[in-house]
Amino acid sequence: MTSTSTPPGLARFNALEEHAAFTALHEACASTAWAKRLLAARPYGAPEDLYAASDAAMAELTATDLEEAMAGHPPIGRPKPGDPTSSREQRGMAGASEDLKAEMLELNLAYQEKFGHVFLICATGRTGEQMRDAVKERIGNAPEQEREIVRTELGKINRIRLARLVDED
Repeated sequence: MTSTSTPPGLARFNALEEHAAFTALHEACASTAWAKRLLAARPYGAPEDLYAASDAAMAELTATDLEEAMAGHPPIGRPKPGDPTSSREQRGMAGASEDLKAEMLELNLAYQEKFGHVFLICATGRTGEQMRDAVKERIGNAPEQEREIVRTELGKINRIRLARLVDED
């Protein structure tokens, strides 16, 4: 690493008392195992170190850990009321037609019935149509294949959320 100074947001995260740091991580990802792994690796010298630790922790999550992480995500098209994070991430559905919203609800329910969890996708920057097309494509996957896609999507979401955490001034 060539930089000698830790960015202010990351320095703040490194300096947080353990419970506060755990809470911040748990808000980024509902997996307790993931949050504990990242917490144990503090302090981080650079945001890239934190992201790499996140990716490594995500790769090690068990099926139960993944279920816990997914439980923290609302269905696409229905962000948690009062949750600016899920509303921001699902912005692509905000302007969707009522027909598209109804179709997403039906697809979400069919997906959830097949896989036992919400359809999870890194929604940031995607349109409602792109999310609909993704659920239509992925609903045909085998459960094992879908679990690994979910792991990848969660990893992308976690990186975005961690970047917001450490980029705050």
